[in-house]
Amino acid sequence: MDTIVMKFGGSSVADNLKLNIVANKIIDMYDKDNNVVVVVSAQR
Repeated sequence: MDTIVMKFGGSSVADNLKLNIVANKIIDMYDKDNNVVVVVSAQR
């Protein structure tokens, strides 16, 4: 099991549509049996 660090911020978390895209990327990594660490920086 790998540990994956994912960082999102700015325009990638600017609205609900983009937040859903980010959430799906996180879920995809988790579903592949990875430990997932998510860092969210300033929301635009």
